[in-house]
Amino acid sequence: MNVRNCRKCGKLFNHIAGMPICPACKEKLEEKFQQVKKYIRENRMADIKEVSEQCEVEPGQIQQWIREERLEFTEDSPVKIPCENCGSMIRSGKYCEKCKKEMTNTLSSAIDKPKAVLVEPRKTQSTGNKMRFLDRE
Repeated sequence: MNVRNCRKCGKLFNHIAGMPICPACKEKLEEKFQQVKKYIRENRMADIKEVSEQCEVEPGQIQQWIREERLEFTEDSPVKIPCENCGSMIRSGKYCEKCKKEMTNTLSSAIDKPKAVLVEPRKTQSTGNKMRFLDRE
């Protein structure tokens, strides 16, 4: 059993996986997420600061939802976050498309591709006219 203190309220709870917050705080956080999502839908040109103030959510939490790709913004939206690799501005996730492609290429080239193994054919012996002795070692 993995018992931890909730990061938000400090209560003890049985932590299974994910963020170390209790079920009650997780539920409140999900309600805030839905509120933020609704506000963004209704106010497409709102920036993170405005959304944070109107929905009473920390800007860092909004950025985390963007990094987790739970929130994504339109092309004309002022909300953008920096790519964790190169710093170019993106609408959601951790990396821009260019960095994703580079990482994919790097990983695929790092994996050894199986090489064709040349198998020499076995020489078969004919058992036709040879004499065998069963009592010899």
